[in-house]
Amino acid sequence: MPMSPFLARVREKIGSDLLVLPSVTGFVFDDDGRALMARHGDVGLWAAPGGGVDPDERPEDATVRELREELGIEVRVRGLIGVYGGPEFRVVYPNGHQVSYVIAAHGCALVSGTPEPDGEEINDYRWVTEQELTGLRTTAWMPLVAPVAFSWWRDQAG
Repeated sequence: MPMSPFLARVREKIGSDLLVLPSVTGFVFDDDGRALMARHGDVGLWAAPGGGVDPDERPEDATVRELREELGIEVRVRGLIGVYGGPEFRVVYPNGHQVSYVIAAHGCALVSGTPEPDGEEINDYRWVTEQELTGLRTTAWMPLVAPVAFSWWRDQAG
């Protein structure tokens, strides 16, 4: 899904200047401990799927909505892995828009569906082990968050 109407209105007013935006990401794990990763079409990098939080939306609800929109799957949020921000979470998009994200990372369970990239925001997906993830070209924040997410999963599974 393209930029939300809310964010589009904000961008009309401030142009491509830096925004600090709340966002979410969902680490969905299968029974083998592999995490669902998505290749984000606008930047060509791999990361756990997710996106922006809409006004008055609960972060958990945003995670469920984003994974439904981007990959056509239904998930259940099992817990909060952590909240992250900093220089690794700053992005300059191809259109020049600058964003510094504050990301709530949620651990999720797949409820139903088979991932199907939306073809707009997401153009591929993979189930990967922690070791396999190190071989992918990821966003700058994934090396900081993914180890914590895999550790969270091991604590939940064990």
